[in-house]
Amino acid sequence: MGVNLDALDSFRQSLVAQSQFKKRKVILDSDDDSSACSVSCEIETSLPTLQASDYFMEPCLSELAMRELMDPGHCSRVQNFTVGRYGYGTVRFLGETDVRWLDLDQIIKFRRHEIVVYEDEAAKPVVGKGLNKAAEVTLVLQINSAKFSREGQVIEKLRLSAERQGAKFISFDPNQREWKFSVHHFSRFGLSDDEEEDVAMDDVDAEVQEPVTNNDSDGSDLDEERALVDPRLLSHSLPSHLGLDPVRMKEMRMMMFPAEEEEEDEELDGRFSHHRLPFGKEHMKSPIQHASSKTVQRSSPPAIRKTPLALLEYKPGSFASSPNGSILMTQQNKGLPLTITKVQGFKLELKETPVTGSHSRNIVDAALFMGRSFAIAWGPNDLLLHCGSTAGNSLQKRELSSTINLEKVAIDNVIRDENNKVREELIDLCFDSPLNFHKELNHETKEVVVDSYKIKVQKLVCDRLTLSRVCRSYIGIIEKQLEVPGLSSSARVVLMHQVLVWELIKVLFSLRETSEQSNSVGHNHEEYMLNNSKESSLDADDEALPLIRRAEFSYWLQESVCHRVQDEISSLNDSSDLQHLFLLLTGRQLDAAVELSASRGDVRLACLLSQAGGSTVNRTDIDRQLNLWKTNGLDFNFIEKDRIRLLELLAGNIHQALGGMNIDWKRFLGLLMWYQLPPDSDLTSIFQSYQRLLEDGRAPYPVPVYIDEGLVEDGVSWSPGDRFDLAYYLMLLHAREEKESSILKTMFSAFASTHDPLDHHMIWHQRAVLEAVGTFSSDDLHVLDMGLVSQLLCLGHCHWAIYIVLHMPYRDDYPYLQARVIREILFRYCETWSAQEKQRQFIEELGVPSAWLHEALAVYHAYYRDSSKALEHYLGCAFWQKAHSTFISSVAHSLFLSGKHSEIWTLATSMEDHKSEIENWDLGAGIYISFYTLRSSLEDDDDTMTELASLENKNDACRDFFSRLKGSLAVWESCLPIDARMVYAKMAEEISDLLVADSGEGSTTEVKLSCFDTIFESPIPEDLLSCHLQSAISHFTLHLMESAS
Repeated sequence: MGVNLDALDSFRQSLVAQSQFKKRKVILDSDDDSSACSVSCEIETSLPTLQASDYFMEPCLSELAMRELMDPGHCSRVQNFTVGRYGYGTVRFLGETDVRWLDLDQIIKFRRHEIVVYEDEAAKPVVGKGLNKAAEVTLVLQINSAKFSREGQVIEKLRLSAERQGAKFISFDPNQREWKFSVHHFSRFGLSDDEEEDVAMDDVDAEVQEPVTNNDSDGSDLDEERALVDPRLLSHSLPSHLGLDPVRMKEMRMMMFPAEEEEEDEELDGRFSHHRLPFGKEHMKSPIQHASSKTVQRSSPPAIRKTPLALLEYKPGSFASSPNGSILMTQQNKGLPLTITKVQGFKLELKETPVTGSHSRNIVDAALFMGRSFAIAWGPNDLLLHCGSTAGNSLQKRELSSTINLEKVAIDNVIRDENNKVREELIDLCFDSPLNFHKELNHETKEVVVDSYKIKVQKLVCDRLTLSRVCRSYIGIIEKQLEVPGLSSSARVVLMHQVLVWELIKVLFSLRETSEQSNSVGHNHEEYMLNNSKESSLDADDEALPLIRRAEFSYWLQESVCHRVQDEISSLNDSSDLQHLFLLLTGRQLDAAVELSASRGDVRLACLLSQAGGSTVNRTDIDRQLNLWKTNGLDFNFIEKDRIRLLELLAGNIHQALGGMNIDWKRFLGLLMWYQLPPDSDLTSIFQSYQRLLEDGRAPYPVPVYIDEGLVEDGVSWSPGDRFDLAYYLMLLHAREEKESSILKTMFSAFASTHDPLDHHMIWHQRAVLEAVGTFSSDDLHVLDMGLVSQLLCLGHCHWAIYIVLHMPYRDDYPYLQARVIREILFRYCETWSAQEKQRQFIEELGVPSAWLHEALAVYHAYYRDSSKALEHYLGCAFWQKAHSTFISSVAHSLFLSGKHSEIWTLATSMEDHKSEIENWDLGAGIYISFYTLRSSLEDDDDTMTELASLENKNDACRDFFSRLKGSLAVWESCLPIDARMVYAKMAEEISDLLVADSGEGSTTEVKLSCFDTIFESPIPEDLLSCHLQSAISHFTLHLMESAS
């Protein structure tokens, strides 16, 4: 740490001004300057010393010096004195502690998972004196984060360890990895090597040796140099941001490039000389200036660096003087106090934030870390790494190329509540329930041949007569979702909008079978009369059908704007009756408007309001009267402006009535339909009129609901005309009889109905239903399909994702699109769907070839080195060559050594029928079939196999088998483990024993000796061949004796 006391000079003048409050008077006159210096020297010598750069104390040296000046004797009674080492731990001495003249470098030593106080027993004071007193110790343990599931076991083992050493366990924080305990006096406390393994220490950190500081006098030269390097400066270097130990990285550079050591020594001497030279004005300049002066004083040119500049440390105070691009740290991190702790390799900070915000900004040299061509990369679990601007960032600010941004795709926002917690009921209502209902509807299928397999591409079938029932079912699911507690206000608005969209689909595109399906029509004058006329006859006149649809759309429009009208009315005061009436008219609440006007005594206005939107004759009369007043020069100052606005609206002049009033697009469309256009106008002419006004800039834009309701104004970058509400697109779809597809891509984008660009869970169903009833036809909406597939895969619903893929329209130019996507899902998410039998069964019921499932499972198990299961699935998908290779290299020998010969026979014979498709069959699985067949013939006493009845024939068969064994070893040499070679030796040994054991009645001695020749050619270890050699010698001796006799 080495904090000097030069700062005491700056305190002198302030201390003189306050000297009357001090017990010791400090005079800094010119005559008594020597007295002040003596006081400073006295304080300096009494303070504790701590020179190690990675140690610290609380209070610090400067604070102790200041308090000693202000309160003499303070250092003899410091409360809760604390000493610590960055990344290792701290010790807090309880109560008052005398810290005068203490050499903390020699007394306190922190090492890996231990603390030693007074290592020299001879120098240790009695208990209660010095630092041999009660204290609270905190040690930082390097526990692997993957072991946190065993937190209870770790705590119990730490408790036992503390009790064995005479300490008292206090706590263990698994997040900070801090073990806290208290002691009555000191020696050594911590974990032994055996205890470290027992507490499941991190394997990576266990290999990293403890850095040696200048506390140890017997350290190496390299360790001494390391002690001089201030980790607070190295903490700003690139290695620290890469998650590495910067001090160790510097050691490695010195070892690899020794020519630079002398140069670096000079730089370090200049930088850190201020730690060793206190109280001197000649040493007051900054380490940066000192280092620069050293550089100027060199007479020889600097050595050429062989290391990248990014690996060298830089100083935290040099931001202003450094050229652009020379510092790999953003300006927002200036002056932050950084410490060095042991790390576990390279780790980037990751926080749970949505896609519109940055996860973290990790300052790393992207080219050094990822390669010079690094631009963008996808990580697991929808993690995006890039060097550009963050998603949703409206500020077009250029980012440093050394800044890697991590962003996680927030694809599951729709199933989270206002506390950002995932709700299981939302998963069911947003995905499972709608898809289950979709599956219950009628579908038509088309078989698509992919190689030798077939898949069934599906398409929803629905007519306009049943459309009302389908829409009501979807509305019922959404209403259940609205009942889920804890939903955010923005989520409720989006859900209500989805209800209105389904209602609008029913109004615009359905056909009615009975009058009961039109009960939602309102009871105002226009709708009530039309409803009665419809109910009177089920076979309505074709000319009346447009008016009936108009009446239902009018009621839908009233319902969709009702809440906006009520919100604005609630903000009015009691004296704003005319404004109140105007707002009621914008929502076509005529009954309430007439009642309010009559209650205020304005009967004439009430009569006019009761006829609003009716006959065009009344509108013409009111408009003529207004024009007459203007022509005759009537002073309108005697008439309320709001009354004139009401009259203008009743006359059909909606723009004059609105004036400068801002109104949403739905109410403007309603004003256009209710008060300006004739009451018998059909919906097509109404929508076209609104579109013309929109193109002329005389109508408000039909913005999406989340912008219209002001839900996410700050989070959405939007300009007029780039996106419209889904309801408006439905109106255009109804008005355009030519079924134009130019608007379909924007219509069925997520932005048309929700502010979440990744939420396609409901708009996919709306597209499917609209296409099924024939409103449009398109095979170019794969973005929508894959958007929902991504959502389902994020939730682990692989079976529904495949269901969506099978509903993607078939295209002749991409005939294998569905097959490729399905296989990709099966391979990438094999662990998910294979763990749930329900999902696997569902996928099989969809008609996905079982061979694809087996292939994915085979690759999955092969990756995790489960060869037995991999072989099972390779056989299931008829990958005979791969199954054969797995059988020979991984499975057969383990089964043989386990004595599972029946399983080997079953597996080998199952591949025998396809041996023509398998390379080297005779030298692979055929070896095992031959072995069991040959062994059976040699063991058979009845000689059922006549071709091997004689010993000579058996010898020939064994010779052929041994020859194939050696051939198999030559072919599979690079693939066979030691166990497999052992199995080959065991098979050869067993066959040899059976061959020798055969008496061979009637066989000559030459035949028997030739059997030994066959055995000597088999792949049997030499130590086993010696036994057979003795038998051969015995037979040969017997043969000589018989010949001699």
